[in-house]
Amino acid sequence: MPESATTIAIAPDQPAPRLLEKAVVGAGARVGELAEADALIWLGKPGDFPKSLPSTVRWVQLPAAGIEDFFTAGVFAAHPDVEFTSAAGAFSHSVAEHALMLLLAGVRYLPEQLRATSWQQREFFPHVGSLRGKTVTIVGAGGIGRALIPMVAPLGAHVIAVNRSGRKVAGAGIPADVETVPADQLGRVWSHTDHVVVAAPATAQTRHLIGADELARLKPSSWVINIARGSLIDTDALVDALTAGTIGGAGLDVTDPEPLPDGHPLWTLPNAIITPHDSNPPQLRLAAFADHVGANVSRFVAGEHLAAIVEPQRGY
Repeated sequence: MPESATTIAIAPDQPAPRLLEKAVVGAGARVGELAEADALIWLGKPGDFPKSLPSTVRWVQLPAAGIEDFFTAGVFAAHPDVEFTSAAGAFSHSVAEHALMLLLAGVRYLPEQLRATSWQQREFFPHVGSLRGKTVTIVGAGGIGRALIPMVAPLGAHVIAVNRSGRKVAGAGIPADVETVPADQLGRVWSHTDHVVVAAPATAQTRHLIGADELARLKPSSWVINIARGSLIDTDALVDALTAGTIGGAGLDVTDPEPLPDGHPLWTLPNAIITPHDSNPPQLRLAAFADHVGANVSRFVAGEHLAAIVEPQRGY
């Protein structure tokens, strides 16, 4: 079999993970040096990204779904003629599972049960409930949102999917009756939402997408789950809502600030669940990223449209 003419570099210079090398070769390319490469799989930090790239490099695959730090580092502005792709969608199922875990834990009042040190069987917890018959709004119906819908819907929940375009969300396992709302009409969903999952990208436009006004329009039993970025929720407003009982609780895998400092009120509020940004744990991450890389390398070799293309003008 002749050697592939397409060369993919994996950087920074270190022994490349075998899974990534196998993904590249299996997709019909070869792993080589950056100086001769047609494309680059970048595994490093945004601040370490090369200031210049060989003129042969036409595509760069980034290692994360959230790429706001690459904007801050000026990576895209420095390389306007290079096509970048993120890892958006690569980790969707793992993160969606984590979101469902946080949501169910809140709805079933698990935090109080976990803190118990003796047998306490109560007749009635005021906000213990079920997802059956409830409305779950997923703000950001991209890869994670589309993975979460088929997990939530079989539990009997009605789903409102919020996306940029307002085009109907469809795909394997997504029920036909999922309601889709464009992001510019988000304000109309709060009053008839029971629970919210935040899965939108972090941009200047989505900062504090959920603040005091939005929280006030939710129910005292509503749980707000954030598995996207901490900046999408106004932390001070969230603490106030949790303290006052305006909402039922919050499950946060991401926070603002992050890491969440010791002594922050969110650590001790009984209706807050904090996990340390580990919805995509390392032991699952590499295999999922390798699958994403392999699929994109195959498209690149074939001259096809790549998945998860970064659109700098949109901020993600």
